Amino acid sequence: MDTIEENDGVPVVQYRGRLMPLIEVADGFTRATEGRQQVVVFADGEQSMGLMVDEIVDIVEDRLDIELASAHTGVLGTAVIGSKAMDVIDTAFYLEKAFGDWFKSHGNTATNDRPSNKVLLVDDSPFFRNLLTPLLSVAGYEVTAVEGGEAALSLRDAGRDFDVIVSDIEMPGMNGFELANEIRTNGPWTDTPLVALSSFSSRADLEKGRNVGFRDYIVKLDRDALLESLSHTLAIVRGAA
Repeated sequence: MDTIEENDGVPVVQYRGRLMPLIEVADGFTRATEGRQQVVVFADGEQSMGLMVDEIVDIVEDRLDIELASAHTGVLGTAVIGSKAMDVIDTAFYLEKAFGDWFKSHGNTATNDRPSNKVLLVDDSPFFRNLLTPLLSVAGYEVTAVEGGEAALSLRDAGRDFDVIVSDIEMPGMNGFELANEIRTNGPWTDTPLVALSSFSSRADLEKGRNVGFRDYIVKLDRDALLESLSHTLAIVRGAA
């Protein structure tokens, strides 16, 4: 983009008939002084944000496996993409930097006429919590995310209630199977539907998940399957109520 203006100290550009804020990809980023500024555009409905970068090298579709976590703000960690180690940015961080209410204002309009369903997301990976929380929020769910089974049970003991619990299986300490067994045998969440997230989906894994009380078993990063599972699970629960 080559026509950047300033609006209240924020760089903006006209994009599809509206002003779009531009966010720097990192502190100390130097905007292009000649030619066009390279921008990655994120859009949802009528709202959009541009992330200013040095160069757009390629566009690839790949499965992300964060191998090294990052302590840097705006970076989820490092993954191997196309045989090269690359930092993976936290898109939610930049979207909220551009618009503090980005995820609050883009809920599913189909759910706006009734209270949001409350989802407890249990996953030890910051990457997946940061990936799935905005996804579920945009779909109209009220999301609480915690990093493990022990943290989830502390919410149960504190009297918190949820419509559905989505839990990772492979977690340090208390894994997802152990968490499900505890939920199903003790306390007030015994009837709360459980959906499992896992990197593995063998027949044995699926059967073990059903045996401890999971209603569905979703492969990680299959976001469409997760949304469909939640919708189906909650429809069954409401129909049985």
